[in-house]
Amino acid sequence: MSQRLVLAMAAAGAGCEGGGSECGPTEGVVERIIDGDTIELVGGARIRYLMVNTPETTGGKNECYGSNAVTFNTDLVLGKTVQIDYDVECTDRFDRTLAYVSVGGQEVNSLLLERGYACLLHIAPNGDDRLAEFKALESAAKLRNAGLWGACSPIPCN
Repeated sequence: MSQRLVLAMAAAGAGCEGGGSECGPTEGVVERIIDGDTIELVGGARIRYLMVNTPETTGGKNECYGSNAVTFNTDLVLGKTVQIDYDVECTDRFDRTLAYVSVGGQEVNSLLLERGYACLLHIAPNGDDRLAEFKALESAAKLRNAGLWGACSPIPCN
């Protein structure tokens, strides 16, 4: 890529509200909670959290602990400005934007696993460099019977 093109892309991104990356915004206000692991920002960008899978609450499903995950996600990010970090691939096979999302200095993806609202979902190459960290968070939640690990049988998101 030419230096001129890189500079033009940087200048174009600099004017975006909340900044941006090649994948999408790097900051935004959460307008809507889709489910426990997906949000929509003001402006319409939909973000699916990387490395986690919460029980389903959409499409006519209401899996064990799904509404708890939605409530936790809502309480944590709805109406708040979040920071968005991308990994290797911007989207998944369903064309959803994939990212790590933080609010108030806390990463939502990690909190969902740590508190037992989600199961680990690793789809390489995203998350390869953080897999051990996320496995440890899930294992600790299982050992404590946190959230869905103590409330659900079978575990809905495995």
